[in-house]
Amino acid sequence: MSIKKILIADDEPDILEIIQFNLQAEGYDVVAAKNGDEAIELAKKHEPDLIILDIMMPGKNGIEVCNLLRLQPMFNDTLIVFLTALSDEGTEIRGLETGADDYLTKPISPKVLVSKVNALFRRLYKEDQPVIQIGDLQIDREKYLVNYKENDIILARKEFELLALLASRPGKVFLRNEILNQVWGTEVIVGDRTIDVHIRKIRQKLNLDCITTVKGVGYKFEL
Repeated sequence: MSIKKILIADDEPDILEIIQFNLQAEGYDVVAAKNGDEAIELAKKHEPDLIILDIMMPGKNGIEVCNLLRLQPMFNDTLIVFLTALSDEGTEIRGLETGADDYLTKPISPKVLVSKVNALFRRLYKEDQPVIQIGDLQIDREKYLVNYKENDIILARKEFELLALLASRPGKVFLRNEILNQVWGTEVIVGDRTIDVHIRKIRQKLNLDCITTVKGVGYKFEL
């Protein structure tokens, strides 16, 4: 497996140095930016696999940087994580709606941050696998089969596709519009209530507390 490249952007030199040191010690190729404008330049130059953005930076802030990068196709699949001292719900929702994959609140220990980064890459790797195995739950995306503790679970097609999408990246918050587009497509008009109904049916059939509602944002899979 090739070495993963990470871009970190933070206007606090001490934090930047600590994060860079610990990620490099873990074996990642790391580049660092001191502000939002530099982060955009380095992202275009190095095309990192993951970008860690501080929200409060001089020039363009982290949310603005994320929004600008997500508008460019080359960054559609890039993992983006916000690292910030802001902990209010509104800021978190705006960050996730911009297209961030995760949201980490300062202060955070270097070991925890490295663990989060490792988990994000494991999550991304699972997306490409035909069979998702999480604990006793197995989802075969080629055969449209779900098995939990050696018991087959019968799901309707859209229920299966919704479960497979959420389980492909455990812990990631999927926005409601994102779910509608990926499961039902942009050419089919369905209401938000459609997602809620399918989520309820999945929970009932699995009899498993694995899908969490993130109020005002969407859903995430956690087993």
